[in-house]
Order: sequence, then C-alpha cells, then structure tokens
Amino acid sequence: MNKRFTIRTNILILADIVIIYAGLLFALYLRLGVEGTMFQIYERNGLWKNMLATLVYLTALYSYDLYDYTVMHNRRGLLQRLIQAVVSAWILLAVVFYFVPSLEIGRGAAVYSIIITMTLLLMQRSWIHYLLGHPEIGEKILILGDGQMAIEMAEAVLRRRDAGYRIAGFITEDFEAIKMRLPEARDLGTVDNLEKIVQKEKIDRIVIGVRERRGVFPAEPLLRMCLAGNVCIEECTSFLERVTGKVHLDLLRPSWLIFSGRGRDTRIKSVFRDVMQRNLALIGLILSLPIALLTAVLIKLDSKGAIFYRQERVGKNGRIFEVLKFRSMKTDAEVAGKPTWATFNDDRTTRIGKIMRKIRVDEIPQFWNIIKGEMSFIGPRPERPHFVSQLAEEIPFYEHRHLIAPGLTGWAQIKYPYGASVEDARQKLQYDLYYIKNQSFLLDIRIIFETIKTILFSKGAR
Repeated sequence: MNKRFTIRTNILILADIVIIYAGLLFALYLRLGVEGTMFQIYERNGLWKNMLATLVYLTALYSYDLYDYTVMHNRRGLLQRLIQAVVSAWILLAVVFYFVPSLEIGRGAAVYSIIITMTLLLMQRSWIHYLLGHPEIGEKILILGDGQMAIEMAEAVLRRRDAGYRIAGFITEDFEAIKMRLPEARDLGTVDNLEKIVQKEKIDRIVIGVRERRGVFPAEPLLRMCLAGNVCIEECTSFLERVTGKVHLDLLRPSWLIFSGRGRDTRIKSVFRDVMQRNLALIGLILSLPIALLTAVLIKLDSKGAIFYRQERVGKNGRIFEVLKFRSMKTDAEVAGKPTWATFNDDRTTRIGKIMRKIRVDEIPQFWNIIKGEMSFIGPRPERPHFVSQLAEEIPFYEHRHLIAPGLTGWAQIKYPYGASVEDARQKLQYDLYYIKNQSFLLDIRIIFETIKTILFSKGAR
C-alpha cells in the first residue's frame, strides 16, 4: 500500500498511544494525587495496566475505522464513532477487570480517563480534519491529460483528500469537459508554457494522462524538469493505483504491469509460505471444531439436505477444484442446473444460512482446501467455471487473476462489496490485480486485520 498512507497512519497511532497513556496517568493523578499515582505505578503495576488499557483503546479505534482518514471529513460521524469506540473499549476492559480483578484501574480514574481521552482524541482528529480540508496544505499537483482521463484522476484525488494532494489545475485540450464535471477546476494554460506554469504555481508533482502524440506530448520540458529535480513526474496509471488501491483496467497497458510488477518469488519463499499456510489452516480447523459441530447440528435442524456443499471453482493456473463449504442455501437453489449470481437478501438462503454468511462461518470447511493446497488464506475469490468463461470474454485481463491461488479472503473482498454482476466482477478484478502486483507480507497482515473487522461488523455478506 502507499507509503504516504502508512507513514501517516503510523504517526496517528503513535499520537494516540501518547494521548491515551498520558490521559490514563493524568486521570490517576486527578483521582489519587501524586503519592497515590506513584503508589499505583510502582506497587500495583500501574504502567502495565495502562499499557493494557491503551492496547484495548487502539483496538476499538481501529475497529470503528478511526484510522481511516476519510472518516475524519464527517465531523458528526467522527464524534459518533469516537464515542462508540471509547465506550466499547471500557466495556471490554470492564469484562477483563471482572475476570482478572488485579488488572483493575479503578472506577474513579476510569471516569476521568474517559473524559480526558475523549476530549483529546476529538481535538486531535478535528485538527486533522482542518488540515485535510485546507487548500494550501498538501502536495500541489498539476494534471496534464485528456478530458476523461484528467477527470478520473481529479475525482480520485478529491475522494481521497487524506492522500495529501491538492489539485492546482489542469493543462488539457478539452478543458470544457472537465469544467462541466468539476466546476472549481482551473485551466492553467498550454503545454508550451509548462515550465513557467510549474514555477509560477509552485507545482510539486505533474501527473500525466496524455497519449504520446507528436507535437502534443511535452517530452523535452518534462525531461528537463525531471533531470533537474524540480518536480516529481508520474504517469496516471501509477498515480491512480497508489491513490485508489486498485489497477484501473481502462488505463492498463501490459508493458506497465511488466516493468512495475513485483519481484521474483524464490523457491524457499514459496515453500515457506505454503508450509506455513497449511499448518495455520490445520490449527484453524482444530480450533474451530466446536463451532463447526454446532453449525452442522443447526443446519440439519433448520432444513433438509446435506451439511456440506461442494462446488467446482477455478484455482491457480485455471485448475478446477471442489471448494468445501457449509450449506447455506436450500437444496433446490439451482433447480434448472444453471449457475446463478447470489443476490442481496437472496431468498434461496436458509434461516441459519443467513447467519452463517454474515459471520463467515460457512467458510470454515475451506481450511481443508488450504490444507490440500488448492487455496490460500489470501488471494482472489475463487469463481465457478461458468462465470469465469463468461467474464473472461467480457473483461480484459480477467484470467490473470488465476496466476496465484484463490484465497479465503483478499484485497478485493475487503475493498469492494460482494459481487453479483459483470460490472462488480470488473471492479473486483482491479483490486485483485493490485494485490497480485503488490503482494507482500505487510499487505497480507493488513488484509487479515481488515477481514477480522469485516466479520465482526458483518459487512459485505450475502
């Protein structure tokens, strides 16, 4: 993921740690005074208790998307999420204190802490809200591109103000089309005066979305500015990938993927990843056995039919395998034998099936697919051969998603709702290609945490 986002998020987390921990210490001081606070710290393990409370706070803030900078643009929503996060944190801490009384902080200090941390966190995020909305704060970019291409880049930047970019203006041959979509857009002039415009407007980055046509593409001035180090120059495909977290199919060229793709996977790395995933899947299967047994009983009590459901899916390199799931639909879900897209509130789903899908319990048996090496923990969602054949004809690069093993969860699953159409499949493919191109351990960790959050809040299930 974009390093700019990662650094900003890490800074915000560190700031939260300081605020929460200092707030807890100050709460102890207000409640007990200097001597009482020192007694709690040195005689009652106060520092460790505060560390536990801080960790719970951070978990709650993350669960309510308070590390997503886009949330900070809505002040009412921000306050609501912050209240929910703090209350949830202290409910969880109350449960911990009940079962482990030695970890208790104290009700008086807890009340002070809630008021202090809530106030400081709200002030901090309101300040960030101001910074993100300030037109003069951020990296100034000039968009040099054709009409529709320039519009897409501008809209992506406006949707993600947290990226830290500010649009200074456009250089384009079709400014009227841009003005119709973006009334506040500025026409900065023509490519003939590119260097003067960059100097006058104090541009930090030029994003290019024009096709290289003789007499139009300003190769020479761009080359001079690039070599002189006066401004950053970037093509639209890479820029949009970084800002949106997906690879845009409309702008995608095979050469771009070839030269900016991920590095080679070594044999040792591949074997280690495979062995680790199979062992983790085995552990997951064992730990989830009580839930699986209860689910099996409920399925039999709820409706007629088998407990498990097997269905052909397309795996790595186009290999067909049978995915294993708990049955969540009626036995006559596809009477005609023709594959059908799942829909929102699908009436073919059983009563227990609706619950299973919301909390993803129906996918527990897929641990077995991982153990067999047919699936991975993280990767593109495995699709049925019928849909793959259809989608491969209508969507460019679709079959490239099968270059890696399908996953129990993935970048597309956490970034886009459950797909039920060709357009949905197209949108999800853009996220799948992003993951394939940028696959890394840190990205996998992020996907796992986001998946846990998705399950807890029942997002995207059908």
